[in-house]
Amino acid sequence: MLVLTSGAADLVEAAERENDRLRVTGFAPDTVRDIQRGKLDALWARVSEVPYYADLPAVLARDLASMPLTRKDAVKADPFAFVCPSATISRYYETSGSTGVPTATPRTSEDMVWNAVAVAAVWSRTLRRGERVACLVPSDVAPVGDLVVAVAETLGCPVLRAYPFAQGICDWDRLEHLFATYAPQHVFVAPGVLSQWTRLLKQRGSLAAVSASVRGLELLGEVSTPALRSRLGQAWSARAIDVSYGSTETGTIAAACEHDRQHLLLTGHLLELWDGARLRPATPGAHGELVTTTLNNHARPLVRFATGDMVTIGEGCPCGLPLPTVTVHGRRSEDVTIGGRALSAQDLEATLYQVDGVTGYLVQLRKPAGAQARLVVEMDVDFTGDAGTLADAVAARFSDAGVRWDGVVAVRQLPATTKAGGSQKNWKRTNVTWVD
Repeated sequence: MLVLTSGAADLVEAAERENDRLRVTGFAPDTVRDIQRGKLDALWARVSEVPYYADLPAVLARDLASMPLTRKDAVKADPFAFVCPSATISRYYETSGSTGVPTATPRTSEDMVWNAVAVAAVWSRTLRRGERVACLVPSDVAPVGDLVVAVAETLGCPVLRAYPFAQGICDWDRLEHLFATYAPQHVFVAPGVLSQWTRLLKQRGSLAAVSASVRGLELLGEVSTPALRSRLGQAWSARAIDVSYGSTETGTIAAACEHDRQHLLLTGHLLELWDGARLRPATPGAHGELVTTTLNNHARPLVRFATGDMVTIGEGCPCGLPLPTVTVHGRRSEDVTIGGRALSAQDLEATLYQVDGVTGYLVQLRKPAGAQARLVVEMDVDFTGDAGTLADAVAARFSDAGVRWDGVVAVRQLPATTKAGGSQKNWKRTNVTWVD
């Protein structure tokens, strides 16, 4: 699978032994806890070398309960203060910078192997050996493309890498040709990229031919709401799932099963929730900011890292996998206030995509904050009605949900940044704008 270092084969074997143990025991909670305890013991040794943590009393005592939160701002301010000096770095990545300045994120072979094999244990429920995978996410400074390829290879699936924004290598025309010849069954892609390509294929009249072989749309890399997944799945006549949750800093925290539920990868993370005053276990039914201690991070271990993401922990997935599920609500900092009501991307899209004929949107805010808010929606290329009728339908749907805009207008096409955003977009940066 991964061609990394001479010891990679041993790493893969160890990680797969762990997965075999989990499968044999049915991911039994006692087995998971035993693996977590062993990894936490090993983690303390790495953390004791990390400049940021080394002299903390809780680290010297190996006492997780007394460790303070590690804030994202601290990691961004000095990322190399969190790097383990003895780590042998194999790859260098950076975060997308969607919440500020891009952050250096070096990784070791151990980081990549353990992460890929853990994800493969869940993705194996949707990817079968021999099924063709197309990876339409970047594979340069971001790790997500490498993760998709590593998992596919672990599961015995052939992979095509074809990122459509790789200028001079793979444009939309080339991508259409590749799908005709390769006929992928699974497509890993950012939802914004897929939305843009879907519109283009509809304009060309070739969506049915290009999508004929595709059974699964595995969405990742940016915000993906159930409403948007449903819309894209219908267009491609395929099952669309939000296939993973995590970050460049933390690695993958959750992976999706065939029922579009994100299962927490507990053998790679000790997870807690922060309610603004205290930490508590991430147990089913609990809600708060997700905090992780990264058990599989070797280059840059993080202890009680506050992700900034508000989540709800669930259980009882129809797939039968006994790992808890997580619903990610997004960051509070990404909410926008419309008519005195705070809306997240999930809130907005859940209402918007109930209206047929809409493929995208842009929120226009007028300063000062909360003064005025206008919604610009993009008409689908095959929408046969007029712009005014569509705008009225959208306004009425939001009014029923208790949200009143100062204006709703429909246009033929929005800027590409509202859909692509470099494939690692930040919702508030690309779908929300301030106007004078």
